[in-house]
Amino acid sequence: MGLNLYLTRHAETVWHAENRYAGRTDVALTDHGVQQAARLGGWAAGASLDAVWCSPLTRSHQTAVPAASGAGVPLHVDERLVELDFGVAEGLTTAELGQHDPAALAAFLSDPVGSYFPGGEDPVDAVARYAAVLDELAPEAGDADATVLVVGHNTMIRLTLCHLLGLDLAAYRSVFPRLDNCALTELRVDGGAVALLRLNCAAGEWT
Repeated sequence: MGLNLYLTRHAETVWHAENRYAGRTDVALTDHGVQQAARLGGWAAGASLDAVWCSPLTRSHQTAVPAASGAGVPLHVDERLVELDFGVAEGLTTAELGQHDPAALAAFLSDPVGSYFPGGEDPVDAVARYAAVLDELAPEAGDADATVLVVGHNTMIRLTLCHLLGLDLAAYRSVFPRLDNCALTELRVDGGAVALLRLNCAAGEWT
């Protein structure tokens, strides 16, 4: 049977306003982010979820807890769902990186996969670890459909969407230029077929 998959970016963090590269740094949610997570939990209460998964980073876990609680389902924490490691860009804004290492920034903007940030994680390897988790969520043959929410991170979700939909990974920034905090992306995974049903839809507007 098939997998009904919801992907969402964690709630707003203290680095959001300055748009800093937040990979493995464990930044906290803002008060507004806590409210966003609560609204996601309200949506989850009526979404017929079978499970909620998240990364161990605080911003992902704190976003996922109200969703799992609202749905009354287990919360699974998996290291493979962490955000991409941004290497030299970690903690910097784009402007700061341009001053610190303009060559690295220029190369990244030209090809964010082939020229990922020095000291960072290869996006191809990152997608492999992330996709392995999603493969494990699909129900066994003969089982009923599964409906799962994965609370993840901005870059990893966009890269994984490209992977699932057969798009060039290097296009993730242009094809999916924006994912809002706690907005939902819905996919149907049935065997080898993947359908994108909705993209970046606010939980409060879900019908």
